[in-house]
Amino acid sequence: MNKQDYKIHIIGAGVSGLTAARVLEDNGCSPVIIEATDRVGGRVKTDIIDGYQLDHGFQVLLTAYPAAQKYLNLDALELQKFIPGATIFHNGKKKTIGDPLRNLSLLIPTLFSGIGTFSDKLKVLRLNRLLKKATLNEIFAKAEKTTFQYLLDFGFSKEMISQFFKPFFSGIFLEPELETSSRMFEFVYKMFGEGFATLPKAGIEAIPKQLKENLKQTTFQFNTKVKSVEDHKIFLADGTELESHFTIIATEPSVLVLNLKNRETKWKSCDTLYFETNNRIIDKPLIGLISDSDALINNIFYHTSLASKSVGKKELLSVTVVKEHGLSKEALIMRIQKELQQYCGLDSYTFIKHYCITQALPILDGLQYEIHPSETKLTTGIFLAGDMQLNGSLNGAMIAGERAALGILETISSSI
Repeated sequence: MNKQDYKIHIIGAGVSGLTAARVLEDNGCSPVIIEATDRVGGRVKTDIIDGYQLDHGFQVLLTAYPAAQKYLNLDALELQKFIPGATIFHNGKKKTIGDPLRNLSLLIPTLFSGIGTFSDKLKVLRLNRLLKKATLNEIFAKAEKTTFQYLLDFGFSKEMISQFFKPFFSGIFLEPELETSSRMFEFVYKMFGEGFATLPKAGIEAIPKQLKENLKQTTFQFNTKVKSVEDHKIFLADGTELESHFTIIATEPSVLVLNLKNRETKWKSCDTLYFETNNRIIDKPLIGLISDSDALINNIFYHTSLASKSVGKKELLSVTVVKEHGLSKEALIMRIQKELQQYCGLDSYTFIKHYCITQALPILDGLQYEIHPSETKLTTGIFLAGDMQLNGSLNGAMIAGERAALGILETISSSI
């Protein structure tokens, strides 16, 4: 039996499923991707509203991700770079800090920001050197502790942690107390140090769109919901039964496979709200951090500080909330509007859109950087992908998809 004759299905057209299809195509297979919605991307999506590009949540692509360099054409994405720093709002004042070694304009503001002691700044340099030398496999082999405990053990002052590390990494980890594994902190910190945080000119959904465009032998079935999966069989919600030699589940597997019912992934949630404003209170492409402990807002960003394909008439501001709040949509908007004025001095804006993202990042223990292809094999015919298999990142999603595809290819090779 030739490779192209195998019936291989991938459930989920997110970044992981699309990467799996790419690896299978590169090795002579012609997979079928089954997607419940009308487009690719999964959690990586962009809407166009009133001319503005609205990503589903504040997401960035780190150019140092090894899997991104392997599977994406970064030049074709027309990546727009963030400046490696942040504007911090604290006690009614606005201060900017960053990495002056990578952007000289940040030297004077950082030196005179008053954020962090001189000892903190030396520790940042030491952390940079430490992680530059460490390999990714070494980072993910270390014993885990919370990121908060890691920063304390490293010797950073509580002021440095509360005013910079907490608001910055809370926005990445989508939880306010930095309970996320120190492995993830070191990984993300290293990636920020070795590359740039970027956004594609057409928005974050340009990433899965590019992955889809590069597929030539893959068939897509959109608006198709899967009810359950068994070895060599897929049952669709409309009652259709599909024969499948191999199936990659690149979405939440517990709802599809009977013996995984008690292993449902737990998720972090967040809220992202978009506003139109007349002007920007942060001129450069810097993230704005709200470090006051009582604030519900975690970070703000002016997307119009970066070039975009679709352009609205004014300025586009996103607001990210990672704390649990229990507020209705209307109450949340009112609270955010009050805080924008209170903490940022912003009082002229128009609400555009609110995204309540209930499955933003998986909550995981024992984070891994990679996985052996054979470890993605659940049964003789079912393989698991998705970032929940490794770590919550675009890099993790791509590697998990790659390894699930390689798992199938190894199984086919051993049967020939």
